[in-house]
Amino acid sequence: MDVGRADSSRPRLSGIGVGVLVGGLTAVVTVTAIGRAWAACDTGIGAAANGMTLLFLAPLLWVAAAVPWIAVHSTLGRRHRTAAWAAGLVITLWLAWFLVTWLGMPDSYPAPVCPGNVPPWWPGFLPA
Repeated sequence: MDVGRADSSRPRLSGIGVGVLVGGLTAVVTVTAIGRAWAACDTGIGAAANGMTLLFLAPLLWVAAAVPWIAVHSTLGRRHRTAAWAAGLVITLWLAWFLVTWLGMPDSYPAPVCPGNVPPWWPGFLPA
């Protein structure tokens, strides 16, 4: 049995497959965190309007999270799979943090409930 042949016949996710899966998961987590931040800080008009805004944002965030995975997996992943996964994970975590703090905690909105528009559940060790 040829070991090299067995490894090449094993199904692997392509760059697009990884991007779609991880991008979708990132979009769901990010939209959920933004929604929770808006609800905790009483941001926006109401739950229905906020929900529609988040439904509009979800596919945009999905694409924004999938594109870096596709790019990293297509370029770096061919030779250094572990480095590609590490770089993709770092980019994804940074993107999720950035989007939640930028969209979920707007500085221009008056904070009647949350001081500094930072929800009480937000971890103190993460800058907002």
